Amino acid sequence: MRICTLRDLVAEGSTAGAESNAEAARLKESTGFAAVIDGAVGRYEQPPAEGVLIETEWAEVWLGPTDWAEAFESVEPGTRHDDAREQIWEQLVAIALDQHDPEVPEALVRRSLRDNERLRSAFQRAWPLLDPAGLVADLWTNPDFLRASAPWLDAEQVRLLQRADGRAWTVSDLPLLDAARHRIGDPEAVGRERRRAAALASDRERMSRVVDDLIAADDSDLKLMSMLREQDAQNSLIDDTSAPEAAIDPLEGPFAHVVVDEAQELTGAEWQMLLRRCPSKSFTVVGDRAQARRGFAEPWQERLGRIGLDRVEVASLTVNYRTPAEVMAVAEPVIRAAIPDANVPSSIRSSGVPVERGSVSELDGIVGSWLETDDDGTACIVGGPDVASFRVSTDRVRVLTPELAKGLEFDLVVLVDPESLGDGIEGAVDRYVAMTRTTRRLVILTPE
Repeated sequence: MRICTLRDLVAEGSTAGAESNAEAARLKESTGFAAVIDGAVGRYEQPPAEGVLIETEWAEVWLGPTDWAEAFESVEPGTRHDDAREQIWEQLVAIALDQHDPEVPEALVRRSLRDNERLRSAFQRAWPLLDPAGLVADLWTNPDFLRASAPWLDAEQVRLLQRADGRAWTVSDLPLLDAARHRIGDPEAVGRERRRAAALASDRERMSRVVDDLIAADDSDLKLMSMLREQDAQNSLIDDTSAPEAAIDPLEGPFAHVVVDEAQELTGAEWQMLLRRCPSKSFTVVGDRAQARRGFAEPWQERLGRIGLDRVEVASLTVNYRTPAEVMAVAEPVIRAAIPDANVPSSIRSSGVPVERGSVSELDGIVGSWLETDDDGTACIVGGPDVASFRVSTDRVRVLTPELAKGLEFDLVVLVDPESLGDGIEGAVDRYVAMTRTTRRLVILTPE
């Protein structure tokens, strides 16, 4: 079992910042925008329009446009771009071998082709190794490349997506970086595989010399050492586990089942990150439309259907075990005003503590008094961006925005200036989330 956040799925996730432009974020986060990656990679998968003449010691080899096209078509469906290079190379070698006298040893021809600088240069131009992160960065710094890769974008959208530093990654870039890696592959894998092959070849050559020495020294009548020349014996003598292996990403998948928490916040593009890792489409989805900061107007069946999950069973939470009835009586109207059909579960317990109201100037006194009378509880001061200016001297009290407080619970919640959380659905959701973090006592403070 693996537990992670969406940021953990991509190497750049730990440093990615927020997208500064809301429209740019909307474009990148849409379900189908990852098609830009296919368009961008496809620009590097066009067979050459001109042929190339290659000379070996035994023949002149002509690789014409049709030969290159045939080699490109040999790639098996679903093969990642960088991984496909080996298949294309093998097809080009096969075409070249057909233009040689069959009596010339194939191994010699292969070695000659591998060392041919002209062929290697032509091959690199025709199907270059790509860097997933570099490809995405090029989209944000080269408008012509973006326009060619995503012809459905208009001129204003192309301009909007450009930025000075293509690698100044944002959270909205992460699904595209993930899509690029799945489409292109690991840019370092080819080098690792070559090093592994070279290490194994070196081991075989060394072991062959050892076997030669053993056979030469064998003066028994049965010549048992000669059995070491058998292929099975040769293979058993080579320890292929000692050769360098590719690093395994434990979050790459595929996974048989995925549990998604806070699913109401996922964008279409982020859902694609999860679907790539779970081909069975077997998900347990936990989410609350009433806590969706971006708004969530459609039913869950429609939302999940749009991202590719067509067999959906919905079970609604009807009982609230955490939040006292006194708090829910205040919180429910807040979210209903913005999302009338929100699923608001009914509290099954009453704390006997009414919701308190006061002014922001009373904050220090309220928290100090609570610390004196409560020995082991936890509290949270929740508010807008300015809430970070409040300082506390104990780890029993947290200072958080509603977005960071989501999913947590505290004995005491002090909501500071609820109107500063904004208007519309996002503001209503933030106020509702802040209020419902408490298991016992809620205090709402407003400016004087």
